Amino acid sequence: MVFSTMYSPTLNLAISSTTNYSCRRRRASSTISYRGVNNIIIRASSSEKSESKSKDQDDKSSFNPFGFVTDNPSSRSAIQLSENPAEAGNVGQMIDKIQDKGKEYGSYVKSGKLRWFVRETGSANSRRGTIVFLHGAPTQSFSYRVVMSELGDAGFHCFAPDWIGFGFSDKPQPGYGFNYTEKEFHDALDKLLEVLGVESPFSLVVQGFLVGSYGLTWALKNSSKISKLAILNSPLTSSSPIPGLFQQLRFPLYGEFQCQNAIIAERFIERGSPYVLKNEKADVYRLPYLASGGPGFALLEAARKANFNGTFSEIAEGFAANRWDKPVLLAWGLSDKYLPQSIAEEFQKGNTQNIKLKLIEGAGHMPQEDWPEKVVDALRMFF
Repeated sequence: MVFSTMYSPTLNLAISSTTNYSCRRRRASSTISYRGVNNIIIRASSSEKSESKSKDQDDKSSFNPFGFVTDNPSSRSAIQLSENPAEAGNVGQMIDKIQDKGKEYGSYVKSGKLRWFVRETGSANSRRGTIVFLHGAPTQSFSYRVVMSELGDAGFHCFAPDWIGFGFSDKPQPGYGFNYTEKEFHDALDKLLEVLGVESPFSLVVQGFLVGSYGLTWALKNSSKISKLAILNSPLTSSSPIPGLFQQLRFPLYGEFQCQNAIIAERFIERGSPYVLKNEKADVYRLPYLASGGPGFALLEAARKANFNGTFSEIAEGFAANRWDKPVLLAWGLSDKYLPQSIAEEFQKGNTQNIKLKLIEGAGHMPQEDWPEKVVDALRMFF
């Protein structure tokens, strides 16, 4: 069954012109609900009910943190709204309903002229030391909320900032105080760590593309400040693929259009994972892009300033056996659709003495979001 949808500048949503909503949801229910601008509900036929019931019985024993799974890419081109579209209201009302979501453990911190949104768990007196978590593009520190909560309870002092231009942190217009270059991200992080009073050496956790990669190049330039490093799915070698999103952002005009897609972050997460985000989580990843054009243009500028292949090579060489001697845990989601397992294995071969590879079954590109419990177990053992 095919439904047509439109692009609405008012809602700042970019949805494909035709979307196939025929994929099934793995739940023992005859009603299949999909995220769509008109919140389309499809009733399964009797034959589909019978097939679904038998398959559901096979899946009952498997834990699924999302409630349902799908590998049908059509489900990733929709957006969740109210079950009753008439109650959704205009874009201002939508923002008002979700603007206080996703700020668990967070507060605003001023560092120079920039205001960061920083999540914190544990305390400065935590007996097991400090861990700093850095997210990748185009997401935010919200992805670490469960991991840092549990590690805070386990005795660690945890910080997870939203990079400048992302999440709830400031998003300066390019050319006016911040140009989204690697050096500026590094300098801004230095100042923030000083304001937060993070004492060296501390433990660092990094995940993702672009600003995630800058977290790793920052570590290479500041190895004396790092005691242990944990890397979740990130591009680590010159053979690492570059997702289509970042390639599209480099095209003139098309990049300007693409960066204003309000569902850019949630769709990026889902395309790298076998799971579809629940509505309450998608709301948070969507909110910054829905509220203004700032985060989209920040992402656009950062993507165009980045030297992806050069950075990937720098990371591979910098963490090689003859150059890096600190313990590294490489916790890798096996279902990552952006970065195959071979990237992790190739990276580990460059420094087998110091890099330990931990494979996380069932998790995709963002293990901390897909299966935080397994990430917590791996990090607790390592730290």
